[in-house]
Amino acid sequence: MPELRLRRLAPDEPANWPAALTDLATFTALDSWTNFIHRVYQFPVYRFETEKEGIVTGLLALTHIRHPLFGNFLATSPFGSYGGFASADQPSRDLLLTEARRLAADLQVDYANLRFDAGPDSTPPEGWIQHPVYYTYLMDLTSDLESLLAGFSSDHRNHIRKSLKKGFTIRFGGLDLLDDAYEALACSMHELGSPYHAKNYLHAMAVSLGETLEFAVVYSPQGQLVGAGVFILHGTTVTNLHANLLRAYRSDYAGEFLYWQVIERYARRGLRVFDIGRSLVGSGNETFKMKWKPRRQPLAYWYALRPGVELPALNQKNPKFALAIAAWKRLPAFIVRQLGPYLIRGLA
Repeated sequence: MPELRLRRLAPDEPANWPAALTDLATFTALDSWTNFIHRVYQFPVYRFETEKEGIVTGLLALTHIRHPLFGNFLATSPFGSYGGFASADQPSRDLLLTEARRLAADLQVDYANLRFDAGPDSTPPEGWIQHPVYYTYLMDLTSDLESLLAGFSSDHRNHIRKSLKKGFTIRFGGLDLLDDAYEALACSMHELGSPYHAKNYLHAMAVSLGETLEFAVVYSPQGQLVGAGVFILHGTTVTNLHANLLRAYRSDYAGEFLYWQVIERYARRGLRVFDIGRSLVGSGNETFKMKWKPRRQPLAYWYALRPGVELPALNQKNPKFALAIAAWKRLPAFIVRQLGPYLIRGLA
């Protein structure tokens, strides 16, 4: 029997992983993503692959996050919804899981967290705990836009049509839209009571990902910022990494306008799937995303905990964060812009 081997990639070694695996592991497994995260936040990245007879059968990219408020841990897909882990078979998967636990023990972290699409069976093996709080929402695209519209409820179709009559405009681009995209995202995140990155984060991301990243910025008829999104293309999928609208424009269905313009653009370009992005189960974001009739896909969030460590809950549903969220909304922008990048780096 051919031997299954595990290999750790050198820090400066390019990953040469087959598309069959990177399509499953998403863009967060690629060098363009892990290198960008390392450059911005200096987090160490550890990459592993399994191989048999010279063929790569599994991959794992773990980032080491250390933060005084949010802990010391390893995670795949830092600042992404999921990915960074994929395997062609169970032996490869199990070997990578064993290595993840070994690395966690060596680094003395509180836990290792693997976030990925496990398919229909997300039951973790012994030594791992599944925390089923996130889903992603996958919409199948087609160039027949009328058939897409016909699949929505009559109310949702009506809201989309109303949004198209409000006089909103949208621009897609790269670094030419950086300033507007950042301002819209930072302001909307402040309204939601959440910290956001510094502008250099979006700049570094756009430079590293190149043509696979597009900003989308929505403007009012008067030219004011309405909202923005960051969309990443990988294979035949376009992923919504961030998309937020300013509160003043939500009642005018600005969210419906942004999403429909995105759907039109990428459907006409031949992409097959719109990954609308992850949301917490039962959240308002989930309610909005389900209006687009996507496939609701549970995400595997597997944790290997150090003895005595509780399962973390670094999300806005944690009651411990309620007071902080309320206070953050009331802070002036100049304080939020300074503190936000420091806080969010620990929420990878």
